[in-house]
Amino acid sequence: MLPIDRLLEQTARGRRLSPEEGLQLLAHADLAALGQAADSVTRRLHPEAYRTYNIDRNINYTNVCVGGCQFCAFSRPPGDPHAYVINRETLFRKIDETIALGGDQILLQGGLHPDLDLEWYEALLRDIRTRYPGMNIHGFGPAEIHHLATISGLSVTAVLTRLRDAGLGSLPGGGAEILVDRVRRRISPCKVSADGWLDVCRRWHALGGRGSATMMFGHVETLADRIEHLDRLRRVQDETGGFTAFICWTFQPKNTGLEDLGTATAADYLRTLAVSRLYLDNFPNLQASWVTQGLKIGQMALRFGANDMGSLMIEENVVAAAGTHFRTTEAEIRSAIRQAGFVPRRRNVFYALVD
Repeated sequence: MLPIDRLLEQTARGRRLSPEEGLQLLAHADLAALGQAADSVTRRLHPEAYRTYNIDRNINYTNVCVGGCQFCAFSRPPGDPHAYVINRETLFRKIDETIALGGDQILLQGGLHPDLDLEWYEALLRDIRTRYPGMNIHGFGPAEIHHLATISGLSVTAVLTRLRDAGLGSLPGGGAEILVDRVRRRISPCKVSADGWLDVCRRWHALGGRGSATMMFGHVETLADRIEHLDRLRRVQDETGGFTAFICWTFQPKNTGLEDLGTATAADYLRTLAVSRLYLDNFPNLQASWVTQGLKIGQMALRFGANDMGSLMIEENVVAAAGTHFRTTEAEIRSAIRQAGFVPRRRNVFYALVD
């Protein structure tokens, strides 16, 4: 195996890492050297003088979920007194507020609701599309799609086709956590398997759809599990080219069933982000996670492999339920990008500039 300094030098120039080499870097490389190599890759892929962000709102259409995820502080079981399904009046008010702030997209996510059928989701999408024809609906992660296919008795492709025809614009990468089934059985025992999650993405990409991929780390996984996760994403991207971006963030423990585990440090976040940039050589974009790390670490992420600050996130409930309450404004995001040495530019979910 190559010495770390030579490995970083060659990887920065475009050499593809093996899983063993990725693990070597994640476990042993100097943090500053990792950041420098990741920044070199980002500048090679994005030589432009700007770095991007977008404006959207995370609207949770329900908090009812039978997924049993140990890391979630947001969901409620069916029949819970605090359970809800959003009504149209509330939904439209949230979309109107998003448009007033310059947003052109909503991130529509919920739980694995046992009683909402496919027709309910189709009606929801059609109502949004009819009232807001210019609004992109970035909705329903792979776990939700798999759940809908299961309860409807239809194939994943059939469900995705019907949702697309009703107005679904792009697929968020939520619910990936760690794409290793041993880990998933521990932290999300009732959720789709790693293969199932990836299969939903493949089928969406085969329909011409695009979407993001994610990783939540810093809980029960090993460093080797993180690399396996990245490797599985890279292989699917080699096949389909359908992922627009990768976003990693640290597990937030408060009020969860895994609260005793604590969480990863900012240094671990930057290390994992940098290795992700080096490993995912076929992903065009990496987002910073200021929502879990705060704006200053999000700003540092622009020098550790990220080329995008992510969303203004007008509303965020899931991370907040786990005790993390970072908030910002568009002016603060733009200032952070400038302070990092770049020109701030606003983009849409497909990374086309819209400013």
